[in-house]
Amino acid sequence: MEAASFSKSLFLDLAVMICILGALGRLVMAQDQSKLTLSYYDKSCPTAQQIVRKEMDCAVRQNPRNAAAILRLHFHDCFVQGCDGSVLLDDTATLIGEKTASQNVNSLIGFDLVDRIKNQLEGECPGVVSCADLLAIAARDAVLLVGGPYWDVPVGRQDAKTANLELANTDIPTPNQNLVTLIAKFIGKGLSTQDLVALIGSHTIGMARCVNFRDRIYGDFVATSQFDLGSKIYLSRLQSICPEIGHDSKISAMDYVSPNVFDNIFYESLLKGEGLLNSDQEMYTSLVGFETADLVKTYAVDPIIFFKHFSDAMVKMGNITNPEGGEVRKNCRFVNT
Repeated sequence: MEAASFSKSLFLDLAVMICILGALGRLVMAQDQSKLTLSYYDKSCPTAQQIVRKEMDCAVRQNPRNAAAILRLHFHDCFVQGCDGSVLLDDTATLIGEKTASQNVNSLIGFDLVDRIKNQLEGECPGVVSCADLLAIAARDAVLLVGGPYWDVPVGRQDAKTANLELANTDIPTPNQNLVTLIAKFIGKGLSTQDLVALIGSHTIGMARCVNFRDRIYGDFVATSQFDLGSKIYLSRLQSICPEIGHDSKISAMDYVSPNVFDNIFYESLLKGEGLLNSDQEMYTSLVGFETADLVKTYAVDPIIFFKHFSDAMVKMGNITNPEGGEVRKNCRFVNT
C-alpha cells in the first residue's frame, strides 16, 4: 500500500508540474501584504466594517442565499487580475466587463447588495472604501453569519480601472474540470493544493445550476456513490430537477443536508461519492487525488481544522492584489470619470 500511495503521489506531482507550466506565465505575484493592513481605515473610515456587517446581516436574514452570492463574487473577483473589484464592472461603450464570462453569465448574483453596501459607505465616508475591500469584508461576514469562522481581513485594495473578459473565461475554475487542471489553476494564483480543498468547502452554502451538474448526475455519480440506496434516492431527486435536456437554470444545493449553514457536512458528501459537481468529487475520487483525498477525510471529521484552513486560505486569496493599482470607485459598476 505504501508503494502504491507513493506512486500515486508521484504521478500527481508530475502531472501537476506539466500542467502548470502555462499557468505560471500568468502567475499573479500578489501575496505581498505590505500595502494591506488591518488598520487601513482606522482614521479615514473607522465605521467601515460595522457598516458592511450591518448590511450583510440584514441581507442574510432576508435570504440566506446572499451569503453564498457575496462569497462567490469575491472568489471570482480574486481569480481575475487579483482582488480588484473588476467582476463588478458593467459593460460600457469603452469597457468590456467580466459579467458575460462563461462562469459568470446567468450565474453570479449579489450585485444589488454590493450597490446597497457601497451607498452606505459613500454616505459615511465618500471616496474612501474600495469596492474590492467591500467584497473582501462582506465575504468574511457572509461566512460568519451562517455559522462559519471569523478571520481578520487586511484592507487597502484598490479598484481596477479595467476588466479582463478573456482571463475570466480561462482562469476561473469550471465545474467539470479535472483535479490536475484545478490544482494548476490554484498554483497559478499562488494558492496551494490545501487552499484548493479548503476553499472548495465554501460550496457547503452554494447552489449549482442544472447546466453545471448535468454531466455529473448522468455520468459517474452512480459509480462514485457505490450504488448506495440513499444515494440512488438523492440521484433520482436531482434528475427530476435537472433532466438530460432543458431546464438549464434550475438549481440544487451542493450540500443538501445543511445548505444554509457553513459547516463540514459538504466533505461527508464527497466521502459518500455524492458531490454534486464533478470538480468537487474529484477532490476525493480522482485517481491522482492522494493529497486531496486525505484533506477531504480530515475536514469531514474535524471542523476545527477545516475552519482554520479555510480562514487561512481566504486571507491568502484575498491578498492577491492587482499590481497595476487603481482607484476607489464611487460606484462599483463603473470606473470614475
